[in-house]
Amino acid sequence: MEKELKLIDVNKKYKLSNKETFQALYDVNIEFDKGELVSIVGESGSGKSTLMNLIGGLDSDFSGNIIAGGEDLSKLSDKQLNKYRKNKVGFVFQSFNLISHLSILDNVTLALTLSNVNEKEKEEKATEMLKKVGLEGHLKKRPSQLSGGQKQRVAIARALINDPEIIIADEPTGALDSETSMQILQILKEIADSGKLVIMVTHSEKVASISSRVVEISDGHIVNDKVNTKYKKEKNVELKEDISEELPEKENKKKNSKEKQTLSMKSAIKLSFHNMWSSRVKNFLMAFGVAIGIGSLILMMCFSSGITDYIDNTMRSYSDPTIVTVSKKGTKEDITSMISYNPFSSEEIEELKNDINGYLTENNIDFEVTDDNMEFGIQMMTMMSNAKVIYNPENKFVDYFANSGQDLANSGLKYDTVIYMYTTPPTYTDTNLSEGKMSTAEGGVMFSKGIKSLFEDNSIFNEDGSSKQVDICFTYMDAQNRPYNLTFADQEITAIVDTSVMSNYMVMYIDYDYFQSLFKNNPNTDGNALSPNSIYIRTDSEETTNLINSYLATTEKYKGSVEEQLAGMFTSMSSIIGTSLIVISCISLFVSAMMILVVLYMSVSERTKEIGVLKSIGARRKDIKRIFTSESFLIGVLSGFFGIVFNLILTLVVWLVLANTIGIVPISYRWWYFVIAMLVSIVISMLSGLYPASKAAKLDPVESLRRE
Repeated sequence: MEKELKLIDVNKKYKLSNKETFQALYDVNIEFDKGELVSIVGESGSGKSTLMNLIGGLDSDFSGNIIAGGEDLSKLSDKQLNKYRKNKVGFVFQSFNLISHLSILDNVTLALTLSNVNEKEKEEKATEMLKKVGLEGHLKKRPSQLSGGQKQRVAIARALINDPEIIIADEPTGALDSETSMQILQILKEIADSGKLVIMVTHSEKVASISSRVVEISDGHIVNDKVNTKYKKEKNVELKEDISEELPEKENKKKNSKEKQTLSMKSAIKLSFHNMWSSRVKNFLMAFGVAIGIGSLILMMCFSSGITDYIDNTMRSYSDPTIVTVSKKGTKEDITSMISYNPFSSEEIEELKNDINGYLTENNIDFEVTDDNMEFGIQMMTMMSNAKVIYNPENKFVDYFANSGQDLANSGLKYDTVIYMYTTPPTYTDTNLSEGKMSTAEGGVMFSKGIKSLFEDNSIFNEDGSSKQVDICFTYMDAQNRPYNLTFADQEITAIVDTSVMSNYMVMYIDYDYFQSLFKNNPNTDGNALSPNSIYIRTDSEETTNLINSYLATTEKYKGSVEEQLAGMFTSMSSIIGTSLIVISCISLFVSAMMILVVLYMSVSERTKEIGVLKSIGARRKDIKRIFTSESFLIGVLSGFFGIVFNLILTLVVWLVLANTIGIVPISYRWWYFVIAMLVSIVISMLSGLYPASKAAKLDPVESLRRE
């Protein structure tokens, strides 16, 4: 009859640090059979533990052959050895090696968890097995709540749960008192009598005396192998009967051989959660540290989109999707070239029409730019030309000031500099006014809200309801580079325009036809009209508008309106600022990632023995990696959740501060910011956990189990 376990010419050498070798076992030839209770005895360093590690499949680096249940361990792959340890071998350790943060029940079900047994079945099996060893009343306790003998009973239950053929017990009574030792030995004897092969490593003569067989090893050689003639096998073994009934693994092995018996992601997450909860303070603090970076990242994205939305909304409030604004590009790429006076000649206007119509024809757009759908306007920067708006209720403003534009500081009049002047675009309507009514070709001037600072009551209306009047004096350069000092006296303020991106500055708006009439009636202009430097084209649809704008953006001649350019500039600036803030947030996330890596790396060191236990019951490298990867995933989810909560609180504080200081809150949320934040948190955590998970998976099981 084939023996359960056979060792043939087994030799084992260890590689030392100085490239030398140490031989621990020499030509070991020995056989074991089912139902034996074998004691391996010998001095420390004799090779007992090495022999057990080879038989248990923990160490595969040997020469010779070890035949267990018909399989040659020397020819098995790592995957097959994992399966061997999971299904055919059970380990009982001197120091119990129970996982402290798991309950007694979970410690026993661990091997079944690695085999992907469903929750109900594994709990039933583990509960029944714990009942066999007398621990039915301790299922929910932690190992720290048990005595030494009870812990060893749990270890035995864990070793038996997958119904292995071989039980390896390393000094099973070494940490127990004599009475408890006898109880544990009796359980092991019952296991052997039930038909299992039980091999014990021991120093104790008392343990050896109750064995059916004693094998003595010295300096790596088997020096004695004798049968204990006094060993008496029990006739009626309750444990044997119960195992056969409750754990029919043997009968079902063929049936289940094709089933997937690996650790599921769900089980890995559950194990990871247990570990995280056991170190919850450390993990919560780590998650909160990451959450600060995640929350800041969301806030920076909200700031970036908020500023962009504010500019875009401001633009939309005075824009019309069917109107294209065109002006000429200057020679300098700076703010003054955007809005300096750069007029169109009649020839250039015709050229513009032809260029746009040609482009529309190429793109199969049935629209033509004509004189009927074109309007003109004037825009100019005035801040460099002594342009002033003067509150002159008693007409103290004499010709000297009008002609020279000087000495206003000594006149006693209230005045301010006009930063920018332009004729009212066709996009503006009454909805763009905060108060008053639109100026017309018959007269009237509109200003941004900065004009109110000239009046003590901050109002543009007199007590009788009439509009206040101002004098306007400014100097500009025409197309021939000639300076003009123009005075527009007694101009009625008809409205406050509060929609432009420049509304916080002193900006003047005037009807194009009215401005041209004032210009021609001024003696300094010789009755000439001022050439337009802005052209407005009313299109038939927003699609046509967008197409024309896309054409203008590709040319070296033309550009859009001042507001569009300023909005583009501000949007670009806000994008740069937002990106910079996001980069800064990412730096904090990088620091957080390093923190996660360090904590998980330390966790591997702290849990080395736990990893060894998992490998001893059949955990694959992939299973170990999956457990630690799941832990990284949970940390990422927790950090993402904390980050979102932290962001909402932080945003509320920032919102209150900005609303009560500058009166504007440029913060805009997008629902997908939270999705991005959660994904970033998970990705950072999982990337940080790759190295610790890989390190844990590569740990040697023998070295891991030796770690104190």
